[in-house]
Amino acid sequence: QVQLVESGGGWVQPGGSLRLSCAASGFTLSMCAMNWYRQAPGKERELVAGISSTGLTRNYTNFVKGRFTISRDRAKNTVYLQMNSLKPEDTAAYYCNAHRNEFWDYWGQGTQVTVSS
Repeated sequence: QVQLVESGGGWVQPGGSLRLSCAASGFTLSMCAMNWYRQAPGKERELVAGISSTGLTRNYTNFVKGRFTISRDRAKNTVYLQMNSLKPEDTAAYYCNAHRNEFWDYWGQGTQVTVSS
């Protein structure tokens, strides 16, 4: 019954901000790494940000470093992606991912983020 439910996507103007949420159930965040991926039309899925099971290590792709922040709330079993200074090239479907190994790997349904004027 592992499940990841995403929310918070939508449309925003360039330079705006958006916060994505990923509510996890069926497991605790301390069991695994949590990641945010995105995929734009015609492009491969790419890793945007990740946070370790302890929450002590966070990694970002260079394209979003300094603008995006991944965080977690253990009490709510929820992972967030705060996105600031959004650019049109950030437009994509964003996916939450829980990962332990190739046999324990779960994905959210995806949420669309559109940045345009």
